[in-house]
Amino acid sequence: MAAAEPLIRVENLVKHFVVRLGAFGEVGATVYALDDVNFDIMEGETLSLVGESGCGKSTTGFTLLNLHKATSGKVMFEGENIVSLDEKRMRPYRRQLQIVFQDPYSTLNPRMTVGEAVGEPILFHRLATKAELPERVARLLGDVGLPARFASRYPHELSGGQRQRVAIARALACEPKFIVCDEAISALDVSIQAQIINLLLDLQQKYRLTYLFIAHDLAVVRHISDRVGVMYLGRLAELATREQLFSNPLHPYTRALLSAVPEADPIIEKTRRRQILTGDVPSPLDPPSGCRFNTRCPIAMDVCRRVVPEWRDVGAGHHVACHAVGAVAPG
Repeated sequence: MAAAEPLIRVENLVKHFVVRLGAFGEVGATVYALDDVNFDIMEGETLSLVGESGCGKSTTGFTLLNLHKATSGKVMFEGENIVSLDEKRMRPYRRQLQIVFQDPYSTLNPRMTVGEAVGEPILFHRLATKAELPERVARLLGDVGLPARFASRYPHELSGGQRQRVAIARALACEPKFIVCDEAISALDVSIQAQIINLLLDLQQKYRLTYLFIAHDLAVVRHISDRVGVMYLGRLAELATREQLFSNPLHPYTRALLSAVPEADPIIEKTRRRQILTGDVPSPLDPPSGCRFNTRCPIAMDVCRRVVPEWRDVGAGHHVACHAVGAVAPG
């Protein structure tokens, strides 16, 4: 039996930004935001991206949706390379590809009621008539745990968690297949975060949704993910199933991230060894040669400074880009 085709396939994705520096913008410089990123997302799964701020997680999400035009590479959605599409040909795909942003207050128009905000994409894509719209909006609000009467309210009348539920309802309004959740819970209180995570899981089961979940909280990532990708300075360092990554991290950067997560057991927490990284993250304007992690890596070798490590499958779909894997046992 042939393996199922991925819903999203990212091949050699590159995104560079040209910026102007100097008092009068006289100097041009390139920000190497993404370089040679490769991964698949299967229908119905949640792939999470983690890493330090500035590593390229959000840029990956925006480029997948063609909100940022890729410098090179491919983003295949159901077999179609959407990177090559202009805005007119991209429009039918906008229904299928949605995003939930970090700050719901800044993404909702303060002059529109909740009902207008949720109903706008439905009317734009002609998914219902104006007569059918109130019922459709009420059903969407119910799906995200809000009463129908909220349709007449404005964003400033809602709490942060309620606004994020509205943002999720707006994303669902287009009947999408794929949603990018870009730090969708990081601006919320911890108790509300748990509610939104459970809501996303329930909606995924109900509507067979596929998620790219961008986050920095590894405890949340462990709860929601099927697979996890670890990014560092515009490149993927490691990609594995949730169980593989948390039980057997291979890349030194992944091990450092996981060592920073506190343990619930005070005895284990007191005795376990942490791997603390030294130095700062290099600038994406001038990334290091070879492996981009070599300037902070505790086991860096000479080859790490000269040669970009190969992105390879070390077994059972566990991918890593590290010269030391196989030569040095994980710590």
